[in-house]
Amino acid sequence: MSTATPTAPRAKAPDTRSPARRLLTSFGFQIIAALVLGIAAGLLARQLGASEKSPTAFSDTLDRIGGSYVTILRAAVVPLIFAAIVASISNLRRVQNAARLAGQTLLWFAITAFIAVTIGIVLGIVIQPGARAGSGLEPSEPYAVGTWWNFLLGLIPQNFLGLTVSTSPGTAEGTFTSSVGFNILQVIVVATVVGIAALKAGKKAEPFLAFTESLLKVIQRVLWWIIRIAPIGTFGLIGAAVVKYGWGKLSSLAWFAGAVYIGLALVLFVVYPILVRAHGLSVRQYFSGVWPAVQLGFVSRSSIGTLPLTERVTERNLGVPRAYASFAVPFGATTKMDGCAAIYPAIAAIFVAQFFGIELNFVQYLLIVVVSVVGSAATAGTTGATVMLTLTLSTLGLPLEGVGLLLAIDPILDMGRTAVNVAGQALVPAIVAKREGILDEELYNAPRNGLPFAEDLDESPSAGDEAAAAAAAEAGAGAEAGGTGDREPAGVR
Repeated sequence: MSTATPTAPRAKAPDTRSPARRLLTSFGFQIIAALVLGIAAGLLARQLGASEKSPTAFSDTLDRIGGSYVTILRAAVVPLIFAAIVASISNLRRVQNAARLAGQTLLWFAITAFIAVTIGIVLGIVIQPGARAGSGLEPSEPYAVGTWWNFLLGLIPQNFLGLTVSTSPGTAEGTFTSSVGFNILQVIVVATVVGIAALKAGKKAEPFLAFTESLLKVIQRVLWWIIRIAPIGTFGLIGAAVVKYGWGKLSSLAWFAGAVYIGLALVLFVVYPILVRAHGLSVRQYFSGVWPAVQLGFVSRSSIGTLPLTERVTERNLGVPRAYASFAVPFGATTKMDGCAAIYPAIAAIFVAQFFGIELNFVQYLLIVVVSVVGSAATAGTTGATVMLTLTLSTLGLPLEGVGLLLAIDPILDMGRTAVNVAGQALVPAIVAKREGILDEELYNAPRNGLPFAEDLDESPSAGDEAAAAAAAEAGAGAEAGGTGDREPAGVR
């Protein structure tokens, strides 16, 4: 077993900012402020006469701000996923017992998904959200349908990047508009095959793997810039959502939304802490470490968009070795969905059954569990939880028209679902690393100083920088106790 020599963290100058300035420049404060201001702006727009069918200049501006942020985020998705998965697979060659780590990761993904879907089923039965639904709900066809057959066909790439082109009639007579989209599931398949092939190619593939890792660093740097403007995007997204849906339209689904958020809260604040504590780790340190990624996941509604930050807090706050985290976190960002693929489809399926007066039997409840544990990869598509829900409904033989009942509040639910997804994507690598004896517990238990999403220089400093950092650390000259050192415990090469 080889060991790596710990690298001393970079010394940083003491923070001389005033408390007020530290608060204003805090990412968490900026996100919360954007949420509050976005809600206020949306309510103001509605007071000025804006609605979904009759937008005003103000509401249209909110919508454009939020939509532009999502567009920017989506632009980085394909190259990020491809580079992250290829690099993550290649990084397994640096880890001892890589097959065992991968198997443990999959096992804990399944265990936590099973617990989450069980909670969802119990809440659906106890709260009866479908029987309590308000009046005025009209069933409609979902805009996306997931079936096992479509899921399997979706694994077959149409081209190298999984790109698709769709054409539809334009607003003017005789005109057509075309748009280019992508199938994330196909991108994952292509990247996985390329990554495995690169490993099999051996030394001849080293230049390609080095290029992929460099490409990933560049894409992540771009994403840090996108993350920094997240409060602006949050302001527009929340404001536009308030204008579009309003509070009155959402009241009829209050019981359903409440059931979903109770389930999400139970998983995030009860199940995850129990698992953390059961493995001898501090619950407080887990939450303080993962919280920046949870915040971003909540407002961005994208596990993929949050991936760089999730990976960073998993490595630098939770102490998971980089070689393993760079595999487990990207893998989890596409398949580990306790919110979208477990709690939500379970409660939603029971809601649809209750709304249409259909009584579910034990076998159908068992099918909900199986679909949630096995079919999580279906949420990798751009339509997210809707595909997972239609996959569940079609497996149970429930009316797909029921999906249309829930679309009005899907964006609101998606925020909580994604936050739980992200928390779980960091939790499992930490648990597995602890069980395998490769978790850096000193780093896990270190004080949370600095910004985990702040841009850093190259992770491999020069010899002079290393010596300076080591000297500064020994002198206690302001080095961060939980900083950006890339210490790798025994077991990682």
